[in-house]
Parts: sequence; structure tokens; C-alpha cells
Amino acid sequence: MQCIQVVKPGGLDKLKLCESDSRPPQAGEVTVRVQASSLNFHDYLVAAGLLPVADGRIPMSDGAGEVVAVGEAVSDFAVGDRVMSCFFPNWQSGAPTLESLMGVPGDHEDGFASQSVTMSAKAFSPMPRHMSFAEAATLPCAGLTAWRALVEEASLRAGDWVLVQGTGGVSIFALQIARQLGCKVIATSSSEAKLDRLRALGADEVINYREQPEWGRLANEISGGVSLVVEVGGPGTVTQSVRALRIGGMISMIGVLTGIAGDVPLAEFFQRNAVMSGITVGSRSHQTNMVKALEDWKLKPVLDRSFELAQLGEAFRYQESGKHFGKIGLSLS
Repeated sequence: MQCIQVVKPGGLDKLKLCESDSRPPQAGEVTVRVQASSLNFHDYLVAAGLLPVADGRIPMSDGAGEVVAVGEAVSDFAVGDRVMSCFFPNWQSGAPTLESLMGVPGDHEDGFASQSVTMSAKAFSPMPRHMSFAEAATLPCAGLTAWRALVEEASLRAGDWVLVQGTGGVSIFALQIARQLGCKVIATSSSEAKLDRLRALGADEVINYREQPEWGRLANEISGGVSLVVEVGGPGTVTQSVRALRIGGMISMIGVLTGIAGDVPLAEFFQRNAVMSGITVGSRSHQTNMVKALEDWKLKPVLDRSFELAQLGEAFRYQESGKHFGKIGLSLS
């Protein structure tokens, strides 16, 4: 089988296409023929050498494929089942713990840039029945992050306003889920072409944050204060996110695209009686909840384009450019 390995010290030009043998499953494990993966910012950090990983690590946290072998004592899956990966294989349910947040594929362990993987059966869930492998492979990180922020953590009601930032995977999923919940959505981007696509996808209001640097205040004026901000920027955007909130509103802190530390307008934050919740993807239980809802809604992910396994470095370069709208896929079929 073919796989991609990260060669230390890392870098997109150091991704190596290799041949490797697939091992048979032991007790509690399944072997999955991987059909598709998708790119996340976390994967980019690994591939670019910005997160320390073992030499020869196989990257990519997300995967979807078909079970081709089942070890002893596995009752959840059978040969032929269509499955997708869990970002945190050790976080099955309940509140997160340090132990449950270990074992991330493509980081702590080998991931899904491989045509075949053998892992614990607990590292997978059924994928939505109405989706292709390419579509399902977009869900384990970005889709579940948005799901947990809007459904598992927030107490949203129909008619509430949600603000999403940009057009990456989490933000697009958040827009789609918010609309299914009956919420109204404000979306931001610096591209007029992308703002038009956000409107077409269901955004009620859009704001060009380059033209409107005080976009948080504008969002507050439009909505009377948003109930939830899906915050992916971090320190460069959090001030405006606070200003967008209604009294008692919530910020789901998901990404740090503008840095890992910065100022928060604390006076404005507590005056709003606001809540900030850190979101690191979700549990297997959250994922099964999401799968059921997506099937009921017949919701489909937004796929920008797909690359072949040998083109993974090129795919990350495309991700670097910021030109994508929604998810970037990786085909391993």
C-alpha cells in the first residue's frame, strides 16, 4: 500500500511517498481500506514541521473508508461497513480528560495518509449513509468541531444569531448547522466573491472585514447582539467577537489562526456577562449524534477540490493560499 510520511525536520517539500505493508487486526481492532481524507489546519502544522512529531509519521487526522478485516472481540463493525475516523480515539463520551485527548491520528499516532490502516475499532464511527467517502472524510475534525460548538455546548434557539468567520471548513459547517437549527447567520470574509457564495449558502448578512474593521460593532447593530461567535481567528479577531455579542452571549474559541496569545477586552467581556468556551473537536458520542442529525437533515459538506495522495504537498500549498471555500479533500481510492 502507498502512504505519505513526514521526514524530519519537516516541511511540505519533505513529504515522502512510501510503500508499506498493512498488518492484520488484533483483538479489538479493524483494518480499513482508506478511500478519502481531508485537510485541516492541524494537519498543515504537522506536515510543515510546526508541530513536533516522530520521524516518519504518517499524517492526516481524518479518514473515511471500508472495513476489510475485523479482529476478535469486535462487535461494532463487520467487513463491508463504511466508517469514518474519530479525531480523539480515546475520548468515547463524557467530559474530556488529558488521557482522552491523547492518541490523535496523524500526530500522536500514524494517521490516514495511507491506503490502509489498522486501528482500534473505537477509533471509528459509522459514516452518514447519504454521503460519499470524500464527503464523510471532511467530518471528523471540522464538522464535529462545528457540531459541538453549536449543538453540544451552546443553547441555541431558532431565531438566534450566530456569527461565523471566513470560509474554512469549520466556519462553513457552522453556517450550515446554524441554518438547520433555525438560527440566523452573519458571515465575514475579505473576499466579495466569497461573500456572495456565503449568501448563496444561506448567510442572512455578510460583512467584509477589510472594509469594516469594526465588524463586531456592525454585527451587533445588525442583530441586536449575536448569541454565538464561532471564533477561528484568535487574538486578532476576539476583540471584535466580544463586541458582536448580546448580553449573555457565547464565544466558542476554536482556532488561533492569528496567534496563540493576545489581548481580550475584559471589561467589555464581563459587562456582557459573556461566556468563552474552548472547543477541541469532540468525543465519539458527539460524533454519533452528529451523524444521525446530518442523515436526518440530508446535509452535504462543501468540498472545494480534491487532490491525489501523491499531491499532498501541493494540497497543503493550496490550503496555504487561502483560496479554498469549504474543505479540501484527499483521494486515496
